[in-house]
Amino acid sequence: MKNVLILGASGGIGAALVAEYRERGADVTGLSRKDNGLDMTDQASVAKHLKGQGLFDLVIVATGALEIDGAAPEKTIRGLSSKAMADQFALNAIGPALVLSHAHDLLPRDRASVFAVLSARVGSIGDNRVGGWISYRSAKAAVNQVVHTGAIELARTHRQATIVALHPGTVATAFTEKYLGRHPSVPPSEAASNLARVIDGLTSAETGQFFDWQGEVVPW
Repeated sequence: MKNVLILGASGGIGAALVAEYRERGADVTGLSRKDNGLDMTDQASVAKHLKGQGLFDLVIVATGALEIDGAAPEKTIRGLSSKAMADQFALNAIGPALVLSHAHDLLPRDRASVFAVLSARVGSIGDNRVGGWISYRSAKAAVNQVVHTGAIELARTHRQATIVALHPGTVATAFTEKYLGRHPSVPPSEAASNLARVIDGLTSAETGQFFDWQGEVVPW
């Protein structure tokens, strides 16, 4: 991957992905709210920051949050808040969708490319066995649908493009520190290396799918 665009470049996984690809010798463009004022929940902001960026061999949307404005994931559906749910959708589903709406101008038509959105296994409907985390789960399920639909549409004009959702595993970042518990986790650098390895192995035949950090298909 020669030209790489990473959105959410100041976050734990995003920053590690920037480092990973720069170490590989790629020309990396990083965008984030902290460093560039990119607001993933605002259509005009997304358009402004993506306009004129050129073409990329790889685009990674590494933005997202588990807790927004102090609203922790719900333990049960009885704890549902309309604002908390709307905030989750705005950042974790609508934001990546807005970026994907510019994919026609960000990906080349004459060579292979990858557009990856970091999702989460808890967004899998088929893999849900315990309930809880309604808003976050639903937003991630929604972004999976966005990825799948976008892949179908992009394939009509960008036949060598691969559009995928990726589950990075449980990563030890500020994003997850309150929720790790006894779950095994990996540092951001290891997660970035794992994701890069999965991306290396992707082909356009796998566009529209959902993979975990090991390259295994995650059920919708």
